[in-house]
Amino acid sequence: MGVIKLKNIRTFSYHGCLVEESKIGSNYRVDLEIEADLSTSAVSDKLADTVDYVHLNRIVVEEMAIRSELLEHAAKRIVDRTLKELILVNRVEVEVSKLNPPIGGDVEEVTIILSKKR
Repeated sequence: MGVIKLKNIRTFSYHGCLVEESKIGSNYRVDLEIEADLSTSAVSDKLADTVDYVHLNRIVVEEMAIRSELLEHAAKRIVDRTLKELILVNRVEVEVSKLNPPIGGDVEEVTIILSKKR
């Protein structure tokens, strides 16, 4: 078993419950971690034998571009799509963080974490 991590994927998205958030948008950070059997690719040195992190990044960017009221909803789409499209993935964990959230306080970020096993 092996792990692939994509850290600090930055997006500008329009998630949130407030009407203003759908108009002005916010900065987000996404961290993605997958577990997969990487033993074949470690020997073969072939992209076809592993989980392509370009594909993982594309999933995150495309799903974060779809507006959601809740971060949980965006994270679930990322998790579900990863498991659907990448058969080698056995487990996925995603952290979605809204930077400088409009919650009336000095808060650097709000983060939700979802994970799922095949």
